[in-house]
Amino acid sequence: MYRNFKVLPLIALSFFAMPAPAANHPTMAEVLSASRPSDWRPLDPDNTLYAELPSGRVVIELAPAFAPLHVANIKALARAKYFDGLSIIRAQDDYVVQWGDPDNLRPLPAGIGKLAPEFDSPISRPPSFTRLPDGDVYAPEVGFSNGFPAARAPKPQLAWLAHCYAMVGVARDLDVQSGSGAELYVVIGQAPRQLDRNVALVGRVVKGMELLSSLPRGGAEMGFYAHAEQRTPIKSIRIAADVPASERSDLEVIRTDSAAFAALIESRRNRPEEFFRVQAGHIGLCNVPIAVRERQQSGSQSP
Repeated sequence: MYRNFKVLPLIALSFFAMPAPAANHPTMAEVLSASRPSDWRPLDPDNTLYAELPSGRVVIELAPAFAPLHVANIKALARAKYFDGLSIIRAQDDYVVQWGDPDNLRPLPAGIGKLAPEFDSPISRPPSFTRLPDGDVYAPEVGFSNGFPAARAPKPQLAWLAHCYAMVGVARDLDVQSGSGAELYVVIGQAPRQLDRNVALVGRVVKGMELLSSLPRGGAEMGFYAHAEQRTPIKSIRIAADVPASERSDLEVIRTDSAAFAALIESRRNRPEEFFRVQAGHIGLCNVPIAVRERQQSGSQSP
């Protein structure tokens, strides 16, 4: 009896270690190269933020379909120039970068206050949902909604954004209504999915993540900077629509409801590159890249 228990794991191990046959899937680069202009969409200037740092620009796409009240607050704060001159106050390794008023001295503009906790939304509100074929341990269904990693539960008819790398959330205290949008964070590490439906997610960094993920880590508790001189100043945060067209970042994002994105998902589930001896046949929500590129001229097909 004991001998059988020892043999079975060895059999399973040898089975899973067998190289999978080569799959006839294109690579991600080939998928993007073959994509059509209709497979891409430009960023909406009214729902795009530019965070200007000393090292460059961070571009954030907002998600009003999931958190309309918080997005409205953030846009009002940006238009009031509330963020200008504040700083990045926290960089916690493998977790988040956060910015805001470190001393809570700057008054909020009129009309900005506590909000209902938009941790999830009616399943009918997001405009589309491309479901991943693989399961998820945090939600009954996961996939992508208009360029954002999302999850949903058909039984209670709810949908929510997921804490993947580069997602932007609203920092809060214990009070679920304490997050106004005046302090924001960006995920810079492995996906902390346990935060899903506990914090309002409002968007995703589509360009400039390296400017955040490479910041020196804070040495105080939870990655906060112990000294003011360690913080990174924020020059300004603006809505793209309020920036002259000539100064905007002209970007486009692959449509997550397109055939090209479905092919991209399959290219990552079963990697066809020669390096991969064993194909996974599965992929987690936060491991699917959402391609972003400089906007192409009409007729151009190159990524």
